[in-house]
Amino acid sequence: MNISDILTPKRTLSDLACASKKRTLESISQWLSDQMSDFDSKELFNALITREKLGSTGFGDGIAIPHCRLASCTHVTGALVRLTNAVDFDAIDQQPVDLLFVLLVPLEATDEHLQILATLAGCFGQAEFRESIRQAPDADAMYKIAIA
Repeated sequence: MNISDILTPKRTLSDLACASKKRTLESISQWLSDQMSDFDSKELFNALITREKLGSTGFGDGIAIPHCRLASCTHVTGALVRLTNAVDFDAIDQQPVDLLFVLLVPLEATDEHLQILATLAGCFGQAEFRESIRQAPDADAMYKIAIA
């Protein structure tokens, strides 16, 4: 599975302003539920925050990949978000996060979930990829870089 299989221009957001990890996840949950009527913002936020309580999804170099399983999710769904200012995300390297790829998966999509997490980790593990998205002028450019 490729990023292009789960990300759309509509689910790419640049310059979201938030001051904390909780507020970031809350804002993203609201934004995604506005984009996709299948998702309830409170259910999505609760699922993301519950997953964060198991361990931070901040994987280093300013990147976080918040992810969760949802009963209302019928197919693997991704969203790419760039924050205006980095926030503390309890990342493993203790660096604040400014780029997030939110991954929502159906309850039964175990293999797909792991495959796409590996793909995302590989992409965001590359400094050139991260910096290109950080320097992109807008969400459309971020999307094009992400799916290239």
